[in-house]
Amino acid sequence: MNSQEIAAFFATLQAANPSPQTELEYASVFELLAAVLLSAQATDVSVNKATRRLFPVANTPHKILSLGEDGLCEYIRTIGLYRSKARHLIATCRILIEEHAGKVPGSREALERLPGVGRKTANVVLNVAFGQPTMAVDTHIFRLGNRTGLAPGKTPLAVEQGLLQRIPPEYLVDAHHWLILHGRYVCQARKPQCGHCSVRAYCDHGKAEVR
Repeated sequence: MNSQEIAAFFATLQAANPSPQTELEYASVFELLAAVLLSAQATDVSVNKATRRLFPVANTPHKILSLGEDGLCEYIRTIGLYRSKARHLIATCRILIEEHAGKVPGSREALERLPGVGRKTANVVLNVAFGQPTMAVDTHIFRLGNRTGLAPGKTPLAVEQGLLQRIPPEYLVDAHHWLILHGRYVCQARKPQCGHCSVRAYCDHGKAEVR
């Protein structure tokens, strides 16, 4: 994809969805952090199902800690890897209380020091909660970066860096959501829905299909 096609690609996605949002349900920065931490290798649907039970009972670091690891497990056991995630979330809550007065920090360095929070999770929190133009490369965005020709790369970091360099600045803050939603519902892994794709004309894969 050349620069003109990339601009048209994102202009089209923006016109269809001017204010894209994460599909994770949250009502505070801490709830967002907890939900994203729980979402690793799990669907947003499964996380939302668990947090709808958890957050009314415990939605702050202090309240999560008061549940304890076993108590937290009871709320999130339907999510994959729930035991390790419970351990990480409990440890994260302790650090937030001891080092950040119970608040979620707004810097990458501080976020990545939290147990269970890697680069991708930090990027989501920085983007969604703090409005920073970051790119959290999950399986959908990694696939789109390569399949469409937006930013081919062999690793998530390479795709992230390529996207940050190639996406026009005016689209960067929302690009993460547009790409995830497009990958989730249209440009799917096994069977991309090219016939229903609004940006097919700009995509390397879509153009090849037309030929």
